Amino acid sequence: MSDFADGFAGKVALVTGGASGIGLATAKKLRGAGATVVVADVDEARGKSESEAIGAEFARLDVSDSAQWKEVVSGVVQRHGGLDIAFLNAGVTTFPATGEEFMSMFDISEVTDAAYRRIVGVNVDGVVLGTRAVASVIAAQGGGAIVATASAAGVIAFAPDAVYTMTKHAVVGFVRAMGPSLAEQNITINAVLPGAVDTNILAPGFAEQARDMGVAMIDASEIADGVINAIRQGTTSQLWLCLANQAPFAYEFAPVEGLGITSGPEA
Repeated sequence: MSDFADGFAGKVALVTGGASGIGLATAKKLRGAGATVVVADVDEARGKSESEAIGAEFARLDVSDSAQWKEVVSGVVQRHGGLDIAFLNAGVTTFPATGEEFMSMFDISEVTDAAYRRIVGVNVDGVVLGTRAVASVIAAQGGGAIVATASAAGVIAFAPDAVYTMTKHAVVGFVRAMGPSLAEQNITINAVLPGAVDTNILAPGFAEQARDMGVAMIDASEIADGVINAIRQGTTSQLWLCLANQAPFAYEFAPVEGLGITSGPEA
């Protein structure tokens, strides 16, 4: 696998959902370590402003649109000669996470077609289409790393948002299953699984409400450390849980025996 142990000088990284939160925190750390960073986001005004502030480039990208993926990745290759790292981070919740909704049961009847398509488009398509768009380009560089943002909700039954939970389980399954084939191209693929993070994916004021309810909120910079860790480890198909007051650690599923097939990490 590609070696990032000596840092990121001379490497090119693409970060989706990079205009704020975990994406921006990770973009800052990669830039600080010497990487050329392209911040991709649908929020053009904020994306341009934040990118300029950290010395990164900006590219507008709707991660659910395969044509836009081709355009953005092609542009990165034209300007920088290739791509070494892709952090597929863009994500949304089904509804804005307010205190009342967090404490109440999820009402599937309230999920409109538009809301459903939006969350699947960003959270699932953004990872699948993104991996498809960048894999051959990273392979052409001799290998590199893909990291996706899943969630602790990807390995638990998070009742306050069942659809969000479904999408993050999908990311977890995809990352685990893609490892062996990408390894043949010298590419690692891993996921970070944050707990509750104080970002603008939450409704205004919700972080403080959550703290008042006893929920341990995590700063986005701590998750960025987990992303850097996932890149540098050199292993693949790992799920790095990033919880409050703990160092990132690899989550492992119990093995399933008797299926008669072997695939990647423990099936």
